[in-house]
Amino acid sequence: MDIKERTRWIKSLALEAGFLHVGISKAEFIGASYQQQLEEWLRNGYQGKMQYLENYKEKRLDPTQLVPGAKSIISLAYNYYTTKQPLNPEAPKVATYAYGKDYHFVIKRKMHQLLERIRDELGAVEGRYFVDSAPVLERQWAARSGLGWQGKHTLLIHPKHGSYFFLAELILDVELVPDEAIQDHCGRCRRCIDACPTGAIADMGYVVDGSRCISYATIELKPQEDIPAAFENKMEGWVFGCDICQQVCPWNRFASPHDEPYFEPKEGGFLEWTVADWVAMDKPTFKSQFKGTPLERAKYEGIKRNVSFLFQNKAEKSESTPTPQSHRTVSPDNLGDGPLSR
Repeated sequence: MDIKERTRWIKSLALEAGFLHVGISKAEFIGASYQQQLEEWLRNGYQGKMQYLENYKEKRLDPTQLVPGAKSIISLAYNYYTTKQPLNPEAPKVATYAYGKDYHFVIKRKMHQLLERIRDELGAVEGRYFVDSAPVLERQWAARSGLGWQGKHTLLIHPKHGSYFFLAELILDVELVPDEAIQDHCGRCRRCIDACPTGAIADMGYVVDGSRCISYATIELKPQEDIPAAFENKMEGWVFGCDICQQVCPWNRFASPHDEPYFEPKEGGFLEWTVADWVAMDKPTFKSQFKGTPLERAKYEGIKRNVSFLFQNKAEKSESTPTPQSHRTVSPDNLGDGPLSR
């Protein structure tokens, strides 16, 4: 195969495997401009206690240090959008990407099969695949490969499918034809900025203070750590992750439901729980309901802390405010996983 045929063939394999989109960029140093942005973001402390983001900066900026001899980055998008919602509107909310099995295992299995098929055809190919578990700037490489643009909430947006998809990368020592980046279409819209209850998104967009994100408070903080007082009365019912900046994005009117069985929530599971079910949840119930899902990352103790924080603050608020404050209204067909969860 020549380079064009090889590129078309690999893209067809990825689409056959169930990926929503596939794009290619050249494996190289990402550039001084982004390096400066990353260093400034870290200096501002926006990583909070996520110290792992401070590590392996050289590998984040140059994928050839992850795969010696790398020539191409294949960026892949995998759909997880669903219209399913908790039956009880007062019950705690879970980011929709976490409704089913842990996406790391689901997508890595597909990536492994994809890499093996490439090796079967092309021979001794050096490569590695990544699913949100290594120092890879997945959104930046995906944007370079034409999978979409980084919105003002910093998540990737595709003009025909919105933003409810996971990103994965396959870095190979195989030369492929790179795709072209597409234009930013956020324009003057600032719905995500105005909707964020904690003000985590910069006023002009395109920068997120991770330490102020609800996903950070509910997932990244260790179970024994207290949720900062700055989040009081601003959680809007989220017990794991947050979908708000996705729910209000007008581009997500184009999202369509996924067809991945592993991402489906259990029948009779937590989407049918009441507030009382969440409060009463014990460790065996947590294990039976959430084993093998993203919620295991927060652990039982972390989820119980989050539930307590939600309803402790709700009780304090109702005691001090005679008229309960209404919750933010969001479109039920626009869901996402927040800026820090993937």
